[in-house]
Amino acid sequence: MNQELKVVVLAAGKGSRIQAGEGDAPKVMRQACGKPLLWYVLDALSFIPKKDIIIVVGYKKEEVVGSFGGYANVEQSEQLGTGHAVMAAQGELSDFNGAVLVCYGDMPLIKRSTYEAFVKNHFGQGNDCTILTGESMIPLPFGRVIRDLDGCFMRVVEERDCSPEELKITELNTGVYIFRSALLVSALKQLKNDNAQGEYYLTDVPAIMRDDGAKIGIFKRELGDEIIGGNTTEQLKQVEESLRRALSADLRYKS
Repeated sequence: MNQELKVVVLAAGKGSRIQAGEGDAPKVMRQACGKPLLWYVLDALSFIPKKDIIIVVGYKKEEVVGSFGGYANVEQSEQLGTGHAVMAAQGELSDFNGAVLVCYGDMPLIKRSTYEAFVKNHFGQGNDCTILTGESMIPLPFGRVIRDLDGCFMRVVEERDCSPEELKITELNTGVYIFRSALLVSALKQLKNDNAQGEYYLTDVPAIMRDDGAKIGIFKRELGDEIIGGNTTEQLKQVEESLRRALSADLRYKS
């Protein structure tokens, strides 16, 4: 990488919607094809040096930290939303002037090639923020991307906060972003939790940045099952099925 880039991987959740078939493990430590979900995420990010990857831990943090050495880690002591999780990493970003890729430790199907293309697009377009979006035939509780009449980004609305008309939008927000670090830190200070869940949504950050004059880009990609996360027991089964289909084509999952 010729550009300065750090990664923040959100991995603090408990995974309460997953049946406790593997004890009481953190969500990112749930197994798929014999490996934790987080293993696949970090493997896809392996084109980025470990020293530049920050893992946000929380629930049973010792299990995550003990299993994945060599990475920086910060603690989100309370789970108050994705924006709050990124706030926990601000100390690692305070003196950093590059870009920050934010992704999720429970989304193991996003490919290395997708991350690489996403990073290339962000730097190539000279964006202050780039949002990874896609469409899926699988019903998923993802936020909708709202564009203006010219097709430019306006905002992201979480599914639970969508109007009936907004629910008809098929372009989904994956929750994966790249931000200019200084602008991210500034926008996080403006986050509010006046929503249905009383949480600080990272999805609000691009709109805050846009209102402050930042350049917001959208990288829309045909993601297929890459967009599936391991949030529920059913989704975890879908993840495992997708990974099993990949076994014959990708030997890295056999190691």
